[in-house]
Amino acid sequence: MGLTLRQAMLIAAKDTRVFLKDRFAVGFAFLFPLLFVAGFSMALGDVAPDDQALRITMATREQGGISRQIIESAEASSEAEIVGMAYELALAKVEGGTLDGFISFPADFTESVLSGNQTTLEVIVRASRASARAALEGMAQGIAARTAEMRTTMLAIAELSGGSRLDPPNLNALASGVAPLLTFEVQQVGDIKPFKASDFTLPGYLTMFVFFAAAISAEAITRERQTHTLERLLSNRARREAIVLGKYLGTAYRGLAQLVVMWVVGILVFDIDLGVAPGAVILISVLMALASAGFGVMLASFVKEVRAASSAAVLASLVLAPIGGCWWPLFITPSWMQSLAKLTPHGWANTGFNKLMLFGAEFGDVAVEMAALTAFGAAFTLVALWRFRLSAS
Repeated sequence: MGLTLRQAMLIAAKDTRVFLKDRFAVGFAFLFPLLFVAGFSMALGDVAPDDQALRITMATREQGGISRQIIESAEASSEAEIVGMAYELALAKVEGGTLDGFISFPADFTESVLSGNQTTLEVIVRASRASARAALEGMAQGIAARTAEMRTTMLAIAELSGGSRLDPPNLNALASGVAPLLTFEVQQVGDIKPFKASDFTLPGYLTMFVFFAAAISAEAITRERQTHTLERLLSNRARREAIVLGKYLGTAYRGLAQLVVMWVVGILVFDIDLGVAPGAVILISVLMALASAGFGVMLASFVKEVRAASSAAVLASLVLAPIGGCWWPLFITPSWMQSLAKLTPHGWANTGFNKLMLFGAEFGDVAVEMAALTAFGAAFTLVALWRFRLSAS
């Protein structure tokens, strides 16, 4: 094991020296991504999230009664934007994708409340809108609690007035002596700060170019195979495992060097914010670089000619980068594209970076992304060990 590791490190050191002598390769790995980051950061500027008012849509199947009074009371509130809508229209908008969801009152809502029977508020929401579901369900729970309080108050008023039950004809008269059926209080917690474009362009292009450089290393490995360099290493008592590991380490060294340069320049020049867990950003970066090294060696194990390796490297890089969110933040893309991004290591890396650098996630919040990158790296490396060939024949 010690001999294999020593041989692998010597091969990796040789590949690193060859890389550093290639000015174009060095410029492509270190200068190109910084030029992309600078250009797109200046073009996009600061991106401020919209400070939108709370918007809730309600619908009722009743012609009048308590549900109608609740909606009218909510619509009169200046603290939130409440929209009353016919049930059929609201349902059609949800099905058509123009409305995230709404709260629906059943046709027997007033009768059930007055008689003391149980009733249910229905929350209808599009499956992909988890945040809308949470907001509507929270609102529905608040309405249910307020309705129960209102019924108790009205019953007390009815008893004091000499009655024993709540009849619909007396409902309006009783309601006039009760506080508004539904009130809102909106509090702003902290200032809404704009995102710096570099906070998502830098990690995105870092991911793209680390994988791009690793994929291009497949061309060099294929060339060494065709010129019988790998066979000569084997004849000089280098083990097959040492050769594969050496190619992996050489690619990993370049990826780690890209990380150091990009993050240092990002902090000093672009003033990027690593969030509340910078250690998690660094760890995701390292896992991403290791996964890219496995990807590069694996790619070399599938191609036989230098031209094929070059074409495969460019094609794989330019396809995986946009799918994985390197060219734009994944959180602005449709849900189907976010799901597709999970098939790539780029997608998991960029999701982790966005969580940490844009949305204040902590270390434990990106454990899944770290595990996914580890799994991708292990899978790429195992396939490379299985498929790697030392000769062109």
